[in-house]
Amino acid sequence: QMRLAESGGGLVQPGGSLRLSCTASGSYARINAMSWYRQAPGNHRELVATISSDGSTNYAGSVKGRFTISGDNANKTVFLQMNSLKAEDTAVYYCRNFAVWGQGTLVTVSS
Repeated sequence: QMRLAESGGGLVQPGGSLRLSCTASGSYARINAMSWYRQAPGNHRELVATISSDGSTNYAGSVKGRFTISGDNANKTVFLQMNSLKAEDTAVYYCRNFAVWGQGTLVTVSS
């Protein structure tokens, strides 16, 4: 019964920044382990970043050094801070907790 909802997507210029949020709600909502994925049109869904309950994080090589995943357990929200955005970052971004997925939020990087 837990649900995830992403927000914060939009249009940004190359080199700009954007922060995505994913909030858990419903029965037993929590962010003990969360991941961010993205899917560009016509492409496979790829793993972008993960954060575990102990705070450890991992990133895809394409975003490492530019993106930061973090969580706010009190508000049951996980964030993805995206800096130095590139056109190739354009995609629908999804958050996931095990078998539960959000609906996605669109990020478009363009001039």
